[in-house]
Amino acid sequence: MKKVPSPSLQALINIAREVAASEVMPRYQKVVAELKHDGSLFTEADLAAQTALQRLLPQLVDCPVLGEEMSQAEQEALWHDHPDGLWIVDPIDGTSNFAHGLPYFAVSIALYRNHRPVLGVVYLPVLDECFAAEAGCGAWLNSETLPLLKDDKQLKHAMASIETKWLSGHLATRVVTVNPYHSHRNFGASTIDWCWLAAGRTDVMLHGAQKLWDYAAGVLILLESGGQVGALFHDNYWDENPWHRSAVAARTPSLFTSWSDWVRKNK
Repeated sequence: MKKVPSPSLQALINIAREVAASEVMPRYQKVVAELKHDGSLFTEADLAAQTALQRLLPQLVDCPVLGEEMSQAEQEALWHDHPDGLWIVDPIDGTSNFAHGLPYFAVSIALYRNHRPVLGVVYLPVLDECFAAEAGCGAWLNSETLPLLKDDKQLKHAMASIETKWLSGHLATRVVTVNPYHSHRNFGASTIDWCWLAAGRTDVMLHGAQKLWDYAAGVLILLESGGQVGALFHDNYWDENPWHRSAVAARTPSLFTSWSDWVRKNK
């Protein structure tokens, strides 16, 4: 019997689609980006989407909402004070893409309990692709069960998703000069990178440091699709700093073994 999303996960999918339709897409290619204190961009659409999510999500599960467009102090307090239940959202991941008219951005939502994800949704409104997962129940792209591709290629034939910004100088150099894979890409939206890995559009992934909202939903989608993840300095991914968490991941166990071995030897 084919698995389908639970009513709770389907309700979360509906919220992601609703917020994208009402707050994000009407502003696409129509708003001007501004700089935050850390140099990253935000727009009126980011703020509007986060406000909508803060209103809608507690109606589904009565927990507070931690969003990217909050102060660091607010974020850290919510993470520390609400291990029993916390929504974590990135109202628009890929704001730079969104602000420049590039169609690679997403609304990301996750529900965490005991600092682990139990529900996750990443919605790409331009493509109308909704990736979703529930802990212990599986992962989906729209109505299709993930992964879409089930082949188990060798690392030398792999497509990699690589973000070199937070890698050490040695590892960053090795990745671009003597890499063990076929080719690599980076499109500027970490939440989607996880999902494309889960779907089999890429095969391995390496990120030097992601914020909580960058991986909150995506890591669950990857794990529920059968992928594996570790970190640069810990075999257990969850032992990393939650605010700057590295990721060494692959969509199959055999790819993960060969990829993580190469990263460990070259970091």
